[in-house]
Amino acid sequence: MTPNRGPRYPSLYQLNTRVWLTELAQALGRPATLDDIPDAELERLAEMGFDWLWFLSVWQTGPAGQKVSRSHPEWRKEFHATLPDLREEDIPGSGFAITRYTVSACLGGDAALARLRNRLRQRGLRLMLDFVPNHTGLDHHWVEEHPEYYIVGTEQDLACVPQNYTRVKRQGGDLVLAYGRDPCFAGWPDTLQLNYGNPELQQAMIGELERIAGQCDGVRCDMAMLVLPDVFESTWGLTAPLFWPQATASVRRKYPDFQFMAEVYWDREWTMHQQGFDYAYDKRLYDRLAEGAARPVREHFHAGLNYQDKLARFLENHDEPRAAATFAPDRHAAAAVLTFLSPGLRFFLQGQFEGRRKRISPHLGRGPLEPVDATLREFYERLLAVLRQPQVRDGQWSLLECVPAWDGNGSADAFIACAWQGPAGERLLVVVNYAAHPSQCYVRLPFTDLGGRLWRLADLLGGARHERDGDDLQSRGLYLDVLPWQAHVFAMSS
Repeated sequence: MTPNRGPRYPSLYQLNTRVWLTELAQALGRPATLDDIPDAELERLAEMGFDWLWFLSVWQTGPAGQKVSRSHPEWRKEFHATLPDLREEDIPGSGFAITRYTVSACLGGDAALARLRNRLRQRGLRLMLDFVPNHTGLDHHWVEEHPEYYIVGTEQDLACVPQNYTRVKRQGGDLVLAYGRDPCFAGWPDTLQLNYGNPELQQAMIGELERIAGQCDGVRCDMAMLVLPDVFESTWGLTAPLFWPQATASVRRKYPDFQFMAEVYWDREWTMHQQGFDYAYDKRLYDRLAEGAARPVREHFHAGLNYQDKLARFLENHDEPRAAATFAPDRHAAAAVLTFLSPGLRFFLQGQFEGRRKRISPHLGRGPLEPVDATLREFYERLLAVLRQPQVRDGQWSLLECVPAWDGNGSADAFIACAWQGPAGERLLVVVNYAAHPSQCYVRLPFTDLGGRLWRLADLLGGARHERDGDDLQSRGLYLDVLPWQAHVFAMSS
């Protein structure tokens, strides 16, 4: 039975499958597969409040891509920075240079994935996997069987822009084919570019998606905007029909509750929503939080909920630097509160709670040993406890107005505040001073029944407790005097 769509605001945890199984193998003293993932660990993740587990890099890759990963000088430099004791076997190749959408044999194959999915369902967890629409691995079987599915180049292309083309040896005759590419960068030399101007290719990719949808509950679509018609034409000079509306609709005819998440940039989030995606990466919020100014972050939250509800909000993922290495400890907590106590999908990465600082490339199958940041882990335990509350999973969110505490005090501009109200009347007030200086303000509360009662405010992050007169809260709002980069989540009760 297909699981239901879950809470309005779910949480997702991204796991680096190959790295995790390498760690399990070291503990077991033998190779590990998906069957070796302990039930106790799945139960722990469910108890933490996650709805989705995204298992990165489970699909079959090939020796050609692995050879490129192991020989590329710039990539190896990055790998050595991550693993000073780097070995060849630590580089299985990019999980995005896919040769077939079947589970890698070394992970246990499709049967092991089916057993894992069943174990997840028993714990109320849904499974997300990768879909890479833009390209395939170098040794995908389509290279021999359907070369017309790829962008074909010329000898002149190979001579003039060798960073974007390669000569591919085939039994059916050698061809010059384009590398998979983002138009802003040189091609990825372990991949080949698919031709979305070919309707037969589009139907073949829809077939791949439908097969994947029979094995999981959702897909994260890598660089999903690259196959939009205008992006594809600007990159390759070829006209392409729309792909995503047809693809998402086709999958949902067979699997009505299947969900799609787009990795997307260049302010194309709304476009992806309109073309069938349940969620799109909110890179804009991440960038504004990293810049460190409150007003652009607050302005970002003025968007309508029909848009915000469909954003995937994160502080790190496998493509971004680690949050613990990007944000100073005090800013990290403030940015996390703003990210994960806003509407949308809450998206976390394995190692984030422990304060890991080294990003692990998707080309690697082993991660470094790093110490646990106990303070950060304790913070995330408290934050996750808040995220398990019903008003944050299924309640109503509103952005609040913060006004100067007195004439001439401009520090109110440093505040970002919001409220959550649950289905049974539960109330949370979230306030963050996103600045390097103390700030004061009055925050206007959205509740109309505050008067005539004494209200208790319990900070779920720091433990402080306050009492405030309801008539004053109703008329002036809640007075705040908050230290730099400090965040508070107040549970309100009378």
